[in-house]
Amino acid sequence: MVTMAPEETLVTIFGGSGFVGRHIVRSLAKCGYRIRSATRRPDLAGHLQPMGGVGQIHCVQANLRYPASVERAIAGADIVINLVGILSESGKQKFTSVHAVGAGTIAQKARDAGVSRLVHVSALGASPDAASEYGRSKAAAEAAVLDAMPEAVIFRPSVIFGPEDRFFNMFAGLARMSPVLPLIGGGKTLFEPVFVGDVAEAALRAVQGQAAGGVYELGGPEKMSLGDVFAYVCEVTERKRLLVPLPFAIARFQAAFLQLLPSPLLTVDQVLSLQSDSVVSEAVIASGRTLSGLGIKAQPVQSIVPEYLQRFRRTGEFTTTEA
Repeated sequence: MVTMAPEETLVTIFGGSGFVGRHIVRSLAKCGYRIRSATRRPDLAGHLQPMGGVGQIHCVQANLRYPASVERAIAGADIVINLVGILSESGKQKFTSVHAVGAGTIAQKARDAGVSRLVHVSALGASPDAASEYGRSKAAAEAAVLDAMPEAVIFRPSVIFGPEDRFFNMFAGLARMSPVLPLIGGGKTLFEPVFVGDVAEAALRAVQGQAAGGVYELGGPEKMSLGDVFAYVCEVTERKRLLVPLPFAIARFQAAFLQLLPSPLLTVDQVLSLQSDSVVSEAVIASGRTLSGLGIKAQPVQSIVPEYLQRFRRTGEFTTTEA
């Protein structure tokens, strides 16, 4: 395979305006790649333009439920990255249509267009036997991608953290409002939080051809239980909160009502997802298909999170002093 110079390479990124997408766009732009960000609302993706030079980053409209728009977004691209995903269903945005069918459409159109490389971002816990529909739909998406393009690179990250995340920020916001924090399932579910910048670096290396086709699992340098996460958030935000274990059965019952809210705090499917750990498997570690195997040193939570959680402290970035 002939490797093209970055300035000669056009990368189409589906979901490029989102949390992970903007970091990947920035990473690719710094290396000189031409970028086409495909999103449902390109009018809301103006924040991407300053990340590159004039004309380097272009936003186009695409909706995975409309194959013709996907085909137009891919036309002329050399490499395609799919980041599109949802954590909960709403309206026409369903797990099956967005994850499985949508990913399959992208892979098929990329194959038909002669795209040289496809990078698909999935999630740890993706499995046909997963308890959650989220996990099953992620597995179906991987299968559809590999069926169309067997040489595709698939990344399965654990929970991703960074300044705009919906993990540490969400829990810090909850701790600011509530004196009691529920530890679903006793707070024993394990995560390996991975920094969004490290995921972006992995995507860059895949674009550069440094990742072989197949599945990689991306996790941070430490394992944290849900209880550890809550305790850490309270420590960083300087808030004393009561951590109360909440059995899965009761959590599912409460989630059945919470998911009816316009912006649900918790859904039944998310509770089901928490029944399985989100950590890199020993088999994958042994195979070298990890961040370390890609030559990336994962950033620890402690070096990144305190800076952007300062806003949740009563005194912000300032230290309280007694007169």
